[in-house]
Amino acid sequence: MFVKQLSLFVENRPGSLSQVCRVLKEGGFSIRTLSLADTPQYGILRLLIREHEAVKAALEAAGFIVKITDVFALSVPDRPGGLADILAIFDRHNISIEYMYAFSFGRGDRAIMVFRINAPAEVFEKLRQEPIEIVGPEELFG
Repeated sequence: MFVKQLSLFVENRPGSLSQVCRVLKEGGFSIRTLSLADTPQYGILRLLIREHEAVKAALEAAGFIVKITDVFALSVPDRPGGLADILAIFDRHNISIEYMYAFSFGRGDRAIMVFRINAPAEVFEKLRQEPIEIVGPEELFG
């Protein structure tokens, strides 16, 4: 069970990020969470949004290059060692993480971690057999 993530390059100059947000505002799209990583010339903006296909079309119409990627959203206990326990499962299955980011979800003692992993279908089969909670789009976006 994957979540669709939008990734786009955003020029590292004043106004670039706000241009993306204006497109989303004009389309009535709400961001569940985002991550922004930068280099001197550009940033990679990653977004989780319910209407990923419509958002992709709107951003492309505004001149952005957008890619849709499958990621995993996992519920992680918000306690010392919560992430370490999840990563121990990844280690046991020799799963490599390309990147990850987190956000709170109003669940009190849990957070949501988003993972980008190579070979997501293969990894999904391994994770399904483990005592972890994979959060799907239905739960993530309501």
